[in-house]
Amino acid sequence: MPQETIAASDRGLSYGDGLFETIAVVNSRPRLLNAHLARLEKGLQRLRFPVGTLALVKEDLARLDFQGDQTLKITVTRGSGARGYAIPDPLQPSRILSLSPARQGMQLNRERGVRARLCQFRLGLNPALAQLKHLNRLEQVMARSEWDDPDVAEGIVCDLEGNLVEGTMSNLFWRQGSHWYTPDLSCCGVQGVMRDHLLGLFGKQGVVVEQGRYPAEVLTQADELFLCNSLIGIWPVTEFEAQRYEIGETVRRLQSVLSEDLHC
Repeated sequence: MPQETIAASDRGLSYGDGLFETIAVVNSRPRLLNAHLARLEKGLQRLRFPVGTLALVKEDLARLDFQGDQTLKITVTRGSGARGYAIPDPLQPSRILSLSPARQGMQLNRERGVRARLCQFRLGLNPALAQLKHLNRLEQVMARSEWDDPDVAEGIVCDLEGNLVEGTMSNLFWRQGSHWYTPDLSCCGVQGVMRDHLLGLFGKQGVVVEQGRYPAEVLTQADELFLCNSLIGIWPVTEFEAQRYEIGETVRRLQSVLSEDLHC
């Protein structure tokens, strides 16, 4: 039965034991919904949630009334249980779905570009949890706490070995010459739905994007740089660590292709 509250003993609160998806609702339609649900299902399987959990989420979605432009957040936790890390048996996952107004200012950042900075906080290496959108976001919280300058839109984070991973809330792409690059996420980081979608669009245009482990210094040689996620779309980076970048034709073309592809 739907409720407005969650138990204090919920494992999502106690241990960050769960997953979430944040989805843009555009013109009353959840954008890239199937891709988000596919990533959620992948996470549920890897974290050994009960078979059928995703089906319950889909039933919840069918009861929502989407109106205009909104932000949909889906959170799935392992539910309540006794003290201790052992997984409860029987297990009754909690599903939390919320709708909020769409964030303002996205389009302006897409047009003008944004400033980004390099974070000092490093992400730990954990292949077992890499790529998942799990509830343990304390690393991102700590990285984001490093600045309060409203003119800096995002921070770029490296792993413990000094290799580029992602932004605190976004994924990262850059171009050097005729070659495009994005960090490998097999050891840490979030495999963004928009990141995957853009890789598909690159592929349709015959553009190969190399995925690997690169030190932050490579960005000083980049010709174009952008950040992406499901809510912001593509944000060109015009300044990073006092270095300036032009918004090139490649990024503008990709923005246009993305807009046409998503019909927005």
